Amino acid sequence: MKVFRGIEHPGIATACALTIGSFDGVHRGHQAMLALLTSEARHRKLASCVLSFEPHPRDYFAALAHAAGREATAPARIATLRDKLAELERCGIDQAIVLRFDARLAALTPQAFIDAVLRRGLGVRYVLVGDDFRFGARRAGDYALLDAAGDAHGFDVARMQSYEVHGQRVSSSAVRAALAAGEMGRAAALLGRPYSISGHVLHGRKLGRTLGYRTLNLRFDHPHPAAMGIFVVAVHGLSETPLPGVASLGVRPTIEDGGRVLLETHCLDWPQALGPEGGYGRVVRVELLHKLHDERKYATVEALREGIAQDAAQARAWFAAAR
Repeated sequence: MKVFRGIEHPGIATACALTIGSFDGVHRGHQAMLALLTSEARHRKLASCVLSFEPHPRDYFAALAHAAGREATAPARIATLRDKLAELERCGIDQAIVLRFDARLAALTPQAFIDAVLRRGLGVRYVLVGDDFRFGARRAGDYALLDAAGDAHGFDVARMQSYEVHGQRVSSSAVRAALAAGEMGRAAALLGRPYSISGHVLHGRKLGRTLGYRTLNLRFDHPHPAAMGIFVVAVHGLSETPLPGVASLGVRPTIEDGGRVLLETHCLDWPQALGPEGGYGRVVRVELLHKLHDERKYATVEALREGIAQDAAQARAWFAAAR
């Protein structure tokens, strides 16, 4: 899959079948839409394309409100951009366009968005949207307006209804609610896979090794992850089979770290072949399988060590029970 930042690149396909949205989590509803999109693209001999935004539009408007002294909230983030793009590729998308959502984009009228982005920028021949799709300044554009533009300018427009699992509408909001509640099984059912976070293993403060619990550190590049706390996990990318582990996703309240969100994972059985430093720089994927508890602020480093030992013991017990 080709990834482009913006629409002014010579490598972008000159005609495409397109869908538009934030696609946070790429859940089963998104997957159904992407399957339909790729099918239509093959039938029409077009490139399949996803147009997404970074930051999330609601992140942008919340930041503006805060700067003006007004209260506003933006949704917690399910997936990093890296993980979203990886899932889009897994769904067979040919190209992903990531537009920076800024003042210029926010001010585009629906018709200006159609003309500048869809027609001239991407050469759309087919556009597939969800049943609640809105676009343009003040969200003034809707399906009817887009459909009328398609009739006028020669591209097809289709709308897909909501996707349900066991009678529940699948949405990013539903996934966020499941993750916030620590209901990892429900989140997995909505996503169609265990919830996971991937990235390069980074060097940290090396506190884990002094505590006796080395960790693999991944950065989560958003201040408000949808899931936070201590989790039983499986680590992919270090050996032929997933490694059992226990992980903390959050801001490390016991050790001040400026609010930066990290996923710190301790593998219960470290592969000897890697050596003590063998994880750094590797790309790993950590599946969050079961939530043990929320983050805790321990009074002392020794209390933190004891807390980690208890978490590791609970993780081992969970894996033993799951066999």
